[in-house]
Amino acid sequence: MHGPASPGWLLVALCAATGAYCLLRMRSSVEEQRRAAGGEALMGFGMAAMAVPAAVFTPPSWAWPLWAAVFGGAAVRALWAARTSSHHLHHLVGAGAMVYMAVVMAASPGHHGGAGVPVVTGVLLLYFAGYVLLSGVRLIPVTAGGGTVAWGDRPELARACRLSMGIAMVAMLLTL
Repeated sequence: MHGPASPGWLLVALCAATGAYCLLRMRSSVEEQRRAAGGEALMGFGMAAMAVPAAVFTPPSWAWPLWAAVFGGAAVRALWAARTSSHHLHHLVGAGAMVYMAVVMAASPGHHGGAGVPVVTGVLLLYFAGYVLLSGVRLIPVTAGGGTVAWGDRPELARACRLSMGIAMVAMLLTL
């Protein structure tokens, strides 16, 4: 993404840490949680790669269409999975946002801004800002039933990861 290097590196660290925790969540004994964690890990690591400051590394021209194809595939998978769980609709929007950002980056590498906020960017910003607010409210503690819970099965950590990725998505969309 284009912009100052320090916020870019913070986004890289945040998204990579989120992706790493999502990999840990893939060890859960709950199949649906493992499946969701896989998609979220892909999103976290993809966002980390896209957030690397352009002053440090400018991807080759073929990288953006590759990102668009990878996240296009993730969007199709999320659409298919949405038949059984509405949570996957959020994954569909997230993957679509990644495709959109890859297309924008491919169309004008290094020349973002100046023409105003496109409608698609504005709609995505509204969606993710609302998602961040809702995710923040969901972090309000709920009394647990007791017992030891594995790190990969902690719902509050999964919610915190989703909140982190939502915040990172808002930041990345703002830099377009």
